[in-house]
Order: sequence, then C-alpha cells, then structure tokens
Amino acid sequence: MDSQTAVANQTAPDASTAGKLKPNSLGVMGILFFVLSAQAPLTGVAGAVPIAVAVGNGAGAPAAYLAAGVIVLLFSVGFVAMGRHVVDAGAFYTYIGKGLGRYLGTGSAGIALFAYCAIQAAMYGLYGATVSSLLEHYTGADVPWWVCAVVTMAIVQVLGAVGIEMGAKVLAVFVLAEFSILAVFALVTLFKGGGPEGLGVTQSFSPGAALDGAPGVALMFAVASMVGFEATAIYGEEAREPRKTVPRATYLAVALVTGFFAFASWMLISSYGASKATGAAGKALEGGDSTAFVFAPIADLFGTWVNDVLPLLLATSLFAGILAFHNSANRYLFSLSRDGLLPRGLSTLNRRQSPAVAGWVQTAIAVVLVVPFALAGKDPVLALFSWGSGVAVLGIMLLYLLTSLSVVVFFRRERLDTRPWNTLIAPALGALGMAGAVWLIMENFTTLIGGEQSTAIWLELTVPAVLVAGVVTARLTRGRAAADG
Repeated sequence: MDSQTAVANQTAPDASTAGKLKPNSLGVMGILFFVLSAQAPLTGVAGAVPIAVAVGNGAGAPAAYLAAGVIVLLFSVGFVAMGRHVVDAGAFYTYIGKGLGRYLGTGSAGIALFAYCAIQAAMYGLYGATVSSLLEHYTGADVPWWVCAVVTMAIVQVLGAVGIEMGAKVLAVFVLAEFSILAVFALVTLFKGGGPEGLGVTQSFSPGAALDGAPGVALMFAVASMVGFEATAIYGEEAREPRKTVPRATYLAVALVTGFFAFASWMLISSYGASKATGAAGKALEGGDSTAFVFAPIADLFGTWVNDVLPLLLATSLFAGILAFHNSANRYLFSLSRDGLLPRGLSTLNRRQSPAVAGWVQTAIAVVLVVPFALAGKDPVLALFSWGSGVAVLGIMLLYLLTSLSVVVFFRRERLDTRPWNTLIAPALGALGMAGAVWLIMENFTTLIGGEQSTAIWLELTVPAVLVAGVVTARLTRGRAAADG
C-alpha cells in the first residue's frame, strides 16, 4: 500500500469500520488545544521560568526560549514532511520505524509510552498537591493529595472515552483561561514600558545576556517546556485533511509556544528589573514556592484577587495537561495493538470510536505509577513531579533525535520528497540541536529533577532500559505481526 492510499483510507468516510479512530473529528484549532494543553503553559511558566532565571542565565532566559524554539522549528520541518506521507496514531513509533527499522521503531514506542505516562503521573503529583491545598484553603477539609489524583483519574477516563471532540472543547476552555491572564499581564507590562528598569531588551536578548551564567541549564528548561507539540501527528487519523491540518497545527503550535514563553518570561523579568530578577527568582526557590516569582508581579499589577485565581488556573492547567497526555498514551497503546505488537483487545473502539480498552489500561498505569508514591509517603512535588517530568523530558528528547535521523534516512531511500531543506538540511540541523539538548539534559539531570546524583543516575538508566525492552518485544512478536499483516 503506498502512502497516498494509506492517507485516503484513513480519511475516507467509512474508515471507522476498519478499526480506525474517528476520522474528520478535529480541525487545526482542536489539535492545537490538545498540544497547548500538553505543554501546560501556566505550569511551564510558573515552574520552569524561575529555575531558568535563578540557576540558568538570569535575565537572558527569554533568549534561551527563542533558541529552543529555533531548534524545535528545525525539527518540525522534517517531522511535517514525514507526516505528509505517514498518518498514524503511533507518530514517533511509525516515523522512526519507517526510517530506522521496525525494531528501533518499536523500542521508540516503548519510550513514548513510558514518557507520556511518566509526565502524566508527574502532573498528577503536582495537581494532587495543588488541589489538596485549595480544598484545605477554601473548605478546611484535609484531603490527601493522592485522593484528589485518583478521583481525577476517573474523570479523565470518562472524558477520554466520550470522544475526542468533547476533550477538545474542555481543553479549549482551560487553555484559553491560563493563556489569557499571562498574556494580559505581559501586554500591560509591555505597554507600560516595562518595570523599574524599563523593558530591558538588551539585558534579555543580547548575545552577552544569552550566554551569561549557565546558559545550558536555561536552554534545558526551555526545551523541556516545548514537550508535547509532537502530539499534532498523533491526532492525524482523527484530523480533517491531515496532510494540511497537521502541518498547520504543528507550525502554529511551535510559533505560539515559543513566542508565548519568550514574551512572558521577558515581561516577568522586566517587572522586577533585569538586575533584580535573578535574586527574586532565587529567593522564591529558597522559599520552596517557585510560583511566587510569577504570581507576585501579576498580583501587584492586577490586585490581590489574582492570588485566589492563579492557583485555580494552575490546577486547571495541570488537569488539561493530564487529559492531553491520557489521550496521547492511549492512542499509542491502540496503534501498537492494531499493529500486532500488543494484545489485540487494546485496539477495541467504543461506539464513539475512542480507544476504550486502551484508555482503561492507560488509567490503570497511572494508578500503578502514582499510588506507590503515596504508600511510601513520598512528596508529590519533590519526588513524583520532579522525577516523572525529568525522565519524560529525557525520553522525548531522545525520540526527537531519532525522528530527525529517521526523516533523513527515509527520504534518502524512498525519494518521495526531494526538497533538500525539508528532508535533509533542516532535519540534520534539528538532529544536531536535539543531540545537544539530550547532552544538556543528561549533564544537568540532577538539577532537572532537583534530587541526588544517585537518584538521577537510576532515573536516566530507565530510558535506555525501556528502549531495549521495546526492541526485545519487537523481536518476540515478529512472527505474530507478520502473520497479522
């Protein structure tokens, strides 16, 4: 079957009868909301920006976000080129398999599943702690964080089962809410001419500012904030005209996220003054609440009522991210099952053409990952959130690197697209950028997880271990997959 036939089959009106996800369900904006939800903008700004400023390159942190955006954009060129010929809910797994072989493709699917489930579990930790604190503040009830997390797992399971359109609508509300308050703050600060030291353009974007302090740490957190945009390809089967919709959604997501993080971080630094921002961020970290660096200037600008609203928006931001990663992970389970690499039952669709059984399995995985931290009495933020997000970022960056290499190999072999920039130059540059990102993450992994060196080593080793397990699985299921094919 050639690529054009495959795309036609996946977008035809009766595609659902052939074990495919519901076609023509999402447009550009629907996919975009899933992507932006996975990136949890408010969570990323409140969690990553203070660390990038305090531990990284200080007032030059916005430049790190622009640099990260360029790296991701270069990656996206090849990613989009591959997406025009391959439409599958497996995304990374399918893309890497097409260029670098089925075994490595299956190994990458293992990493993708592991990373998406890990980052979702991490979000459950921060979400549970946030909601538990909100309940105690407003009702006086002392509800354990893990209870909040488990109850939310049930809600996410229901939303995932009722259909992709409903999920997109729910996420649209949450994403617009968190984007709005940060965007309004940034715009008002800009039009006011910045903070006590002005806008500080040179202090944030000059080459000297970008390279000040520890720019590698800042770049690491900036790249980590971009994780999730690749979900555009995961929803290709459910998109309207995927060969047009997915590229548009991908480029729009990268541009929006890059611009948003660079602009928001710049205005936050400006609100303190470039010379004082690093000290303020460090003080927030020492106080154990990095969000204070972000929430304080917003409250100073708009009033103390913001202190009540922002924690609520942080909770909804995390909920949106959890739902987005739930949908991404269950589509990987569905795709691997459909291809004969996992039990066939995981590719069962419900009457709304959602991967129902895969959804239940993904929810069960979330329980298995989260509950042990509760039983062991581990801190949901310092342990679960930090560790889960750390290994997830490392895993996904490795997948970006493998995908870029696969794009180059695939188009050199298949000659389906001979444009040098799209299929060779940009993917090669993207691969170099991603290799650098992987190196930075491994070099600074202890900082990323906020833990000890021994813990960092064990967590780092889980990623190659999952890759090897995936390759072994591919070898063991080779006969079954060939028979099913």
